[in-house]
Amino acid sequence: MPDEIQILLNCLPQKIHDAIQNHPQKIDLCEVVMDLGAHPEIRYKETTERLIGLGAVTEQDIHSVTEKVGLFTADNRAGLARTLHRISAIRNRHGKIIGLTCRIGRAIEGVLNTIRDQIESEKNVLLLGPPGIGKTTLLREAARLLSVEFDRRVIVVDTSNEIAGDSDIPHPAIGLARRMQVSSPDQQHAVMIEAVENHMPQVIIVDEIGTEAEAQAARTIAERGIQLIATAHGKTLQNLIKNPTLSDLVGGVQSVVLGDEEAKFRGTQKTVLERKSLPTFEVLIEVPRQGEFIIYHSVAQAVDAFLRGEQSDPQFRRRGKGEDIIIQETKPQPKGPQIFPYGINATFLSAAIKYLNIEANVVHSISDADMVVTTKGHLKSQSKLSAQLEGRQLAVHVLNASGKPQIEKFLRQYFHIPEALDAEEQDAIAEIEELSKRVQSEKIVVDATPKNAYLRRIQHQALEAWGLRAQSIGEEPNRRVRIYPTRITKGS
Repeated sequence: MPDEIQILLNCLPQKIHDAIQNHPQKIDLCEVVMDLGAHPEIRYKETTERLIGLGAVTEQDIHSVTEKVGLFTADNRAGLARTLHRISAIRNRHGKIIGLTCRIGRAIEGVLNTIRDQIESEKNVLLLGPPGIGKTTLLREAARLLSVEFDRRVIVVDTSNEIAGDSDIPHPAIGLARRMQVSSPDQQHAVMIEAVENHMPQVIIVDEIGTEAEAQAARTIAERGIQLIATAHGKTLQNLIKNPTLSDLVGGVQSVVLGDEEAKFRGTQKTVLERKSLPTFEVLIEVPRQGEFIIYHSVAQAVDAFLRGEQSDPQFRRRGKGEDIIIQETKPQPKGPQIFPYGINATFLSAAIKYLNIEANVVHSISDADMVVTTKGHLKSQSKLSAQLEGRQLAVHVLNASGKPQIEKFLRQYFHIPEALDAEEQDAIAEIEELSKRVQSEKIVVDATPKNAYLRRIQHQALEAWGLRAQSIGEEPNRRVRIYPTRITKGS
């Protein structure tokens, strides 16, 4: 690796080369940023330094780098032959290069050890994380591991030569895997399908799935029984579920209309969100930081739980000292009673629990429940609930109605939570009370400070109770309550 770092350093202007050459953190070099008219910026693993003493980057500095690297492709990326380094260009509106980001590419044997069992499993695995976190490095090691140690037929679909380096001969970091280059990023999906149809792979490795066409190509590969290992930009599984372009990777989401009986049984609205199909990837691994992994062993179960408003149970892993791997189940133990709503909107119940900061959980199976909440109508008219309750020692709480006020009132009574205003509400009431006294004593019109619609409504309710006239004036975000020195009379 030091030799490969030197190859990149030798492409830099001499003044930048010399500044890095003897730096104590040279081995941890990550990126060199050169923007026309700005001071060079050197990014190491733990620190970032701006080389102010070297003066601003000139056109000649940028040209001295671009003439030593390979051709820039349609996505403004170039490389250095037989290395893993990447040089990305920023152009002005006329196409002239005015900035460069020179990123060090690394092959680190053993970097995959923490999640090696998932890669070996022959399941489809998606690595999810922000740029620069090391996902591509993990793919290189996966290609080497599966092609060398497991003798599988591996093909790397290499857009911009990101995985195996800028040369027709791939970097040895991918072992015995074969590499298919992609002429431009918008053709990645086509090369993915070509790899399947022409070269009989057992494993396909792809970096940065980011378009609907690539998501569809990934599904095609998975349906043909080929192991797919890929990356995507993002932070969490929840983000991916909400991404309309990529949600198909984890099964997609569709709106479903339930029958009356099913909606009552679930305790939900008639229209709910459900997973549309089987996920393309069976395992999803979030990479929040280098060396840390959050593993969803069953993407289908995790997506279903999210759409039901439940918690899933990912596993947290990180590298310890030496070869140690620290594994921790991240699913929290339930606190407080498990409440099964029957004929009660589960979303409303969950929201009220969260709002009141109660230690309780909504469950969707009576077998998981400590207590049942229902309404008089459902207890009288439905025999299904009675049948489920038979033989179970469960408390059943009956509400007069299933609306939000009734749900919150029940929770306050059950958990002994007094009616109380939060700090913002209290401040809004206190302000309006003080201003009202001034209006009545001085007989003048007074404006309150700007508030959001909810707090203005509270202020209006207080003024109405006191018999004072008021109206909201102004435009957001400066809309506020104006109080008048006249009182409301009956019939006005």
